[in-house]
Amino acid sequence: MWAVSLSATFFMNLPSFTAPFVIHWIRRDLRWHDNRALHAALNSGLPVVPLFVFDTNILNRLDTREDARVTFLHQTVERMHREAEGRGSGLLVAHGTPSDVMKHLLGTGQLRAVYTNEDYEPYAKARDGEMARLLADSGGTFHTFTDHVVQAPGQVVKPDGTPYTVFTPFSKRWHANLTEQHLLEAPSEDHLDRLLEWKAPALPSLVDLGFKASKLTFPEAKVDVQVVRNYGETRDIPSVHGTSRISMHLRFGTLSIREVAKFGFKHSEKWLTELIWRDFYQAIMQAFPHSMTRAFKPQYDRIPWRHDDAHFEAWKTGRTGYPLVDAGMRELLATGFMHNRVRMVVASFLCKHLLLDWRLGERHFAKHLLDFELASNVGGWQWAAGSGCDAAPYFRVFNPTSQLEKFDRELAYVKQWIPEWGTSAYPEPIVEHKMARQRAIDTYKAALT
Repeated sequence: MWAVSLSATFFMNLPSFTAPFVIHWIRRDLRWHDNRALHAALNSGLPVVPLFVFDTNILNRLDTREDARVTFLHQTVERMHREAEGRGSGLLVAHGTPSDVMKHLLGTGQLRAVYTNEDYEPYAKARDGEMARLLADSGGTFHTFTDHVVQAPGQVVKPDGTPYTVFTPFSKRWHANLTEQHLLEAPSEDHLDRLLEWKAPALPSLVDLGFKASKLTFPEAKVDVQVVRNYGETRDIPSVHGTSRISMHLRFGTLSIREVAKFGFKHSEKWLTELIWRDFYQAIMQAFPHSMTRAFKPQYDRIPWRHDDAHFEAWKTGRTGYPLVDAGMRELLATGFMHNRVRMVVASFLCKHLLLDWRLGERHFAKHLLDFELASNVGGWQWAAGSGCDAAPYFRVFNPTSQLEKFDRELAYVKQWIPEWGTSAYPEPIVEHKMARQRAIDTYKAALT
C-alpha cells in the first residue's frame, strides 16, 4: 500500500496535460542515442514525454534494500533527467505498478500512444499485454520495437519456421539472416527538441523508493577497442582485463546493441559470437518459457538433487577449499561481477561436485550479478547442469584444479580474492574431486535412463 499511495501522491502533483502527447516508456534502453522506440516517438508528430517507472512489481521481489542495480538505475535516470532539463524538458519518473501509472496518464484524456522497446521476459510480456489493452480501451495505441537484441526472437528460425535449440546452426542462420536494417542506427539524439517542453516533477530519491545507496562501483559504458581485438586470446584469463565488462550496459541499454555489434564485426568474430549467444538465449526464452524455471530437457527434472545447507553456504561465501571456485564467488559478492570462465567453473561445481539444484545457483547469481539477465543467466546455468539446450553433456565435469592450472597458473586471480590462500586459515576441500565426479555421473545416469 505504501508504494501505491506514494504513486498516487506523486501523480496528484502532476501538471495538467492540456494538449495531446505521447509517451516514450524507458525500460531496458536508458539512453537518448540510437533508440528505436524513442526515435519513432519523436517522429510521431506529437510532443514526447519520456517516462521511467520504478516498478514495485519488480522492486518488491528484491532480497535487499541495498541492491546495487537499483542504485545504478537511479543514478542513470537522474543523469538522463538532467540532460533532458538542459533541453527544457525532463523525465516523468514514477514509483508504483505500471498499470497504476498508465491509468493515471490515460486519465488526463490527452495520452495518444506509448512507444517502447520490446522486453521478452515472461513478466514483461504479460505486463506489456496489459498495457496494450489499457491503451486500446482508451482509444490509444501501444507500439513496440526491437532494440534490446540484434535480431528479435522468432526472426532466426529453421527453414520450417521452428526455433533452433542448438547454437551453431542458430549462429549460421543469424549471419545469413542479417541485413543492414538489423544494424541500422535510429538517430533519436537528433530529434530531442521534440520532447515536451515542461517542468517535470521532482524525481523520487532512493530513500523514497525504500532503498539505500550501494557502495559498489559500476563499469564505464564504453567499449575498449583493444580489449575486443585481443578478446580471442585473453577472454579466458580472469586475472587480466581481457573482457569488455559492458554486459551490465547491454542489460540496461545504456549502450546500443547495434553500436556494440559493429565493434564485433570490425574487430573480433569471437567477441561477436558472444552477442549472438545473447540473441540465442533470448530466442530460447520466448520459444520455451518453461525453461526459465524448469529443465529445458524435462528428463533432467528427475535428478535427485541433494539438500545440504552447509555445502551451499560454503559455495556462496567462497569457502569450498577449491581456490578458483572460491575466488569467483568472493569476486561476485565484492563487485557484482564474475569472470565468464569462472562462472562456468563455479556453476559446474555446484551442480556436479555438490549435486545441488542449478536453480539455487541461478537465484544466487540473480541476486548479486550487476549484469543479471534472466535468459542468459538461466541459459548458462542449464548449460552447466546439462539440462539446457545445447548443454554440456552430463558426464562432462569441470576439474576445478585443472581449470586453475590452465587459466590462473600464477595464482594472480586467486591471490587477489583470497588473501588467506596458502595459510591454515584457508579451508580444506569440502568434497574430494574424484568421488564427487563419479557421484555426479552415476546420479545423472541413473536418473536419465
